[in-house]
Amino acid sequence: MEFVTLNNGVKMPILGFGVYQIHDPAECEKCVLDAIRVGYRSIDTAQVYQNEEAVGRAIKKSGVPREEFFITTKVWISNAGHDKAKASIQESMDKLQLDYLDLVLIHQPFNDYYGTYRAMEELYKAGKIRAIGLSNFYPDRYVDLVEFSEVVPAVNQVETHVFNQQAKAHEIMKKYNTQIESWGPFAEGKNNLFTNSTLQEIGHKYNKSTAQVALRFLIQRDVVVIPKTVNKNRMEENFNVFDFKLTEEEMTKIAALDTGESLFFSHYDPQTVEYIINLGK
Repeated sequence: MEFVTLNNGVKMPILGFGVYQIHDPAECEKCVLDAIRVGYRSIDTAQVYQNEEAVGRAIKKSGVPREEFFITTKVWISNAGHDKAKASIQESMDKLQLDYLDLVLIHQPFNDYYGTYRAMEELYKAGKIRAIGLSNFYPDRYVDLVEFSEVVPAVNQVETHVFNQQAKAHEIMKKYNTQIESWGPFAEGKNNLFTNSTLQEIGHKYNKSTAQVALRFLIQRDVVVIPKTVNKNRMEENFNVFDFKLTEEEMTKIAALDTGESLFFSHYDPQTVEYIINLGK
């Protein structure tokens, strides 16, 4: 496993396992246990996923020492604000059966996210959270929060894949020493990612799948990735991306796939914002 070093010195695996949309508790627990057995140690969940308890049970049952894990959760919009956020993070720790968290992110830049971040800063300083950060913060809101906070966010998790490579946002995060993390590294298969001819051609050379090439591209750009799957064979495939390296020419070819646009949603669209803030209410 390769690691990135966050801006406070904490080491984070560059490859983790995401549990978004694994709703059934038994299935989620099984998937996380499978992932741990494959070798994953970074697990990414969120309050709104409603599977923190299942993740916690899997961690407990795995028998792997707590210090080997890197556990991330995210504060949802309905828990925004200093007091509510602080209470919800403690609730997340209880559900996960953990006495500290490795990374806590603000899930979306809505409601009183400044109050939420103040609560996270306090828990960080108290040693309850090893690193704090953001998710889905576009460059404008990201810079605004960074400039008026005591603790620079360690991570910003944003939609990042071969079709939306976040080059500009990545540069701005580098300026402030925040690690970029990808959600949706496969774009959920949109734009026919899994049959893309460029990725297929490169994968054939290394006897790798298009998915492995897509992950390898992001990893070589120092992007943390958290691919999600419920299939153990796919977990193994996604994990097996450290035994080959793309050339500069191949990186350039894949870079040319970038459209610079989201394949999912825009926070600049009022209807999208209304939809997101009503989730989990």
